[in-house]
Amino acid sequence: MKQKTTYTFRKLINDIHLWLGLASGIVLFVVCLTGTVLAFEHEIKDFFAEKLTIEKTNEKIAISSLVNTLKEKEIGFVTGVTLPTNDLKPYVFTVKKDLKERRGAKVLVNPFNAEVKKVQKTSADAFLLVLFKLHRWLMLDTTVGRPIVGIATIIFLILSITGIVLWFPRKIKLKNFKQGFKIKFNANWKRINHDLHNTLGFYACIFIVIMGLTGLCWSFEGYREGLSTVLGTKVFNRSSVKLNVDKIPTDKILTVDELIATANKTLDYKGELSVTFPSNRNNYYSFRKSDDSSFSPVFTDKLYLDASGKVLAVDYFKDKPFNVKIASLIKPLHTGEIYGMLSKIIYFLACLIATSLPVTGTIIWLNKLKKNKKEVER
Repeated sequence: MKQKTTYTFRKLINDIHLWLGLASGIVLFVVCLTGTVLAFEHEIKDFFAEKLTIEKTNEKIAISSLVNTLKEKEIGFVTGVTLPTNDLKPYVFTVKKDLKERRGAKVLVNPFNAEVKKVQKTSADAFLLVLFKLHRWLMLDTTVGRPIVGIATIIFLILSITGIVLWFPRKIKLKNFKQGFKIKFNANWKRINHDLHNTLGFYACIFIVIMGLTGLCWSFEGYREGLSTVLGTKVFNRSSVKLNVDKIPTDKILTVDELIATANKTLDYKGELSVTFPSNRNNYYSFRKSDDSSFSPVFTDKLYLDASGKVLAVDYFKDKPFNVKIASLIKPLHTGEIYGMLSKIIYFLACLIATSLPVTGTIIWLNKLKKNKKEVER
């Protein structure tokens, strides 16, 4: 007489893992595959972009003179500039044909001879834009695609939790744990496929969870607002600083070069400096600087000066409350930019593993179906 099997908790977890994985597999495959490529989005764009060759001479041209050059060439209104620490890299000016434009265009300028090169869109930009739309909303209408990606992300988080539960051996022994840390490449292909799913999934799990929890901020406004409430500060806070600036007498107005010197004196370390010029909305200069010696390129300090060089406010990243730091790092935590190239490589590998999980998981299920069918036929 065949013994009746009991429906255990582990069996329940296995069924949840299996059916949710099958239901979301295609969406997760697309989202993870596109995320794998987008981990190096900026590097890919830079590789295919036109370059401006810089030959270092004795002295750089003043920023104010370069601004006048761009005006004379009728390229547009200059709204800002980014100054690299490497002398062999060009200045990157932001210009707008119309001040009502949201972002404007980028223009590369040689600081030694004032050579100008407009940044043109390449085929890589178009390709990455398609991947971005696939990643965020599957190239559907955003009102439809975003929730689908969001639901698939929630499922992936559940799969990560149930996967960790299933990763633990039935019998808690050291030798049983060791099997879950390695892939037995000398076994048959079914065992190798199982190990690829089980072991690689374990190693990538923590990064998948981080990407999932942060990624939901783009899918659901309610989730983003809820996270803001939990953190006690707004996530994606793009509001500008409100500062009262008195009218500056003409004889006390400094040049942009003098203001940059003041900024570098206040933020006294080597690093890339971005300057935003005064606008109709804000009648002061804002500076953003990253420290080259910092372990994270996204930890930036901010400085605000009026046209006379008076320091209006300084916002050091290290002095921010912990909750504000976390809220400001949601995007780099999701994209892998948090620790520069090191974290990008880790995220790339984690996304690559995540892309493989729906495939290896489906193969495991198909193998079990074949095995059960043979047992029934016997």
